[in-house]
Amino acid sequence: MSAPVKSPAPGQLGRRAFLRASTGAGAGLWLAVHLPARAEAAEGKALEPSAWLRVAPSGEVTVFLAEAEMGQGSYTGMAVLVAEELEADWKRVRIVQADADARFGNMMTGGSSSVRSSWKPLRQAGAQAREMLIAAAAAEWKVAPGACRAEAGKVHGPGGKVLPYGKLAAAAASQAVPKDPPLKDPKDFRLIGRRVPRLDGPDKTRGKARFGLDVRIAGQRYAVVARPPVRGGKVAGFDAAAARKVAGVKAVVEVPSGVAVVADTTWSAIRGREALAARFDGGPNGGLDMAAIARLLAEASPETVRSEGDLAKGLAGAARRVEATYELPFLAHAAMEPLNCTATWKDGAVEVWAPTQAATWAREAVAKALGIGEEKVKLHVTFLGGGFGRRAMTDFVVEAAQVARAAGGGPVQVVWTREDDTRHDYYRPCARNELRAGLDGAGKLVAWDHLVRTPSIALQLFGTASRRGHPDVVEGAVSVPYASPALRIQAAMPEIGVTLGWWRSVYSSQNAFAEECFLDEVAEAAGQDPLAYRLAHLPAGNRLRAALELAAAKAGWGTPLPPGRGRGIACHTSFGSHVAEVAEVSVQEGKVRVHRVVAAVDCGTALNPDSVEHQVEGAIVYGLSAVLRGEITVAGGAVVQGNFDDQEPLRMHEMPAVEVHIVPSKEPPGGIGEPGLPPLAPAVANALHAVTGKRLRRLPVKLA
Repeated sequence: MSAPVKSPAPGQLGRRAFLRASTGAGAGLWLAVHLPARAEAAEGKALEPSAWLRVAPSGEVTVFLAEAEMGQGSYTGMAVLVAEELEADWKRVRIVQADADARFGNMMTGGSSSVRSSWKPLRQAGAQAREMLIAAAAAEWKVAPGACRAEAGKVHGPGGKVLPYGKLAAAAASQAVPKDPPLKDPKDFRLIGRRVPRLDGPDKTRGKARFGLDVRIAGQRYAVVARPPVRGGKVAGFDAAAARKVAGVKAVVEVPSGVAVVADTTWSAIRGREALAARFDGGPNGGLDMAAIARLLAEASPETVRSEGDLAKGLAGAARRVEATYELPFLAHAAMEPLNCTATWKDGAVEVWAPTQAATWAREAVAKALGIGEEKVKLHVTFLGGGFGRRAMTDFVVEAAQVARAAGGGPVQVVWTREDDTRHDYYRPCARNELRAGLDGAGKLVAWDHLVRTPSIALQLFGTASRRGHPDVVEGAVSVPYASPALRIQAAMPEIGVTLGWWRSVYSSQNAFAEECFLDEVAEAAGQDPLAYRLAHLPAGNRLRAALELAAAKAGWGTPLPPGRGRGIACHTSFGSHVAEVAEVSVQEGKVRVHRVVAAVDCGTALNPDSVEHQVEGAIVYGLSAVLRGEITVAGGAVVQGNFDDQEPLRMHEMPAVEVHIVPSKEPPGGIGEPGLPPLAPAVANALHAVTGKRLRRLPVKLA
């Protein structure tokens, strides 16, 4: 999920990460990483840190996490960054999820940004603490700091002297804060690059981890909301008396999003909502259907985003031209834990427990919706049972706060059923990609033209489509890696009456499918091998080359396959990482079967190889569900699909064998939660062509 929010980039910390020391009984050593704009606060102004580290007198090291943990490994990754430079004893490191707090800057977890944005600042914070602890020990022993070293939670000095961090914490807190502490040489890393066990693993394994749906507060009630099924629709009527007759129902209240039924159990609330028989007006989008949406896409006027060379001349003079159109559907997020949020209203203030990717953004939205100051909103972040971008939206958090206030105070947990979650999502946009290419007599690219037709998420949410100097819809297309003397990238962005949001890998999930499938078609027209054609058109320094070569080698590209199987290859760069994938596919009894996926990843320095592998495996599962069956359709302005019976995810028996290989690199880390998804769909589509001889230009797969 990539999130073009107005506030600072997710987890973006400054170059000057520095410490605030405090003393007192049991206070220990505290370190704060600050936003650069607030650095002057160290000279007397209020200090607002964006991340915290504590070394306790007991020797325990606590890292306070500003990111959300939704399965991607932030808990462990952020702790590793600090502990590596701190030279902490890993067995004594723990991490605590931070509440929403302006001192943490913009607490947005998305765009595979957590490790990338924290790579240097958190290491600096750990290094500063290490140097302060060494200085404290040196002062104790009356030796030069250079005569001491830190290792495994202790400072070692001349003559075999040793002091544990806990004994030094208070004295270290009074040491001067080093501005630019030395960072470790990568060859000396003990934790970074190693398979470090996840800190959240034990509690999740034992059922002790608390997700949003696990929140329980004394006096808690439960609510479900009847919402208009059409974007822009309004409540036309409901039978509150009938709902109140259902055993356990305590209240029926109207809120901006619809009508809430509050009860002493979730089941009673659901039954009360059924009895409510709410009616809705369709509003301006009540007549919307897929045919109307297709017309909007086809009729939208394009704008040129990137243009190089003379495209018209290149196409006109080409020895051969290739054209193709690719279509992609709306997609729902379908996280395992449906949306939920718990809130309590008391004395003009609200306290919220939310499984959110955007803690500070949600806090701000709640304050605005309730008309209160942000200081009156306390927001706790729980574990997230999947996010994929959906939980970056604030609607479900705001709604819970509004229900709690309308219900008269006291804790209320608003629960979304699977149908609620599916039919009131912020969907990945549908898309139509139109591509043209020109080839010379040797089959080399001389012209490349890509028109992306899809609505803009940023335009709908923020009123502007601009994203890093270009519209968000061309991400993954505007940076086409293949060399061509003439190229043009265009965007056509119609407004449609469907709520849009970021979905795993965002527009790269669409544009990589079109680009990589089309590149295969171009290679076929040139009479060349798809792998060789890609390598021939990638510049020498492009990091996709190593990923392609490694994936192909590990997959046995060019070697015989069992009868009825085919291989397809695809690659893509997104979120700072470079990924190639090879899929082995067959068609059995009219159904597509993906047997094997081999992925090669250049993500720069791999913070934790286990996490890299797990994230790519997860992206492949998630992407394959979309390739085979993922599709949201609209009729009468409303979403048709509701549950896993008509939006079926990948089943266990359908899971392919997955291999993940990491390209060795000393570059700074790239993202990893999202880059593994974009190459999957085109790799499968290209493999299907190898099997059937037919081109797949529309998702999900429909062979008939």
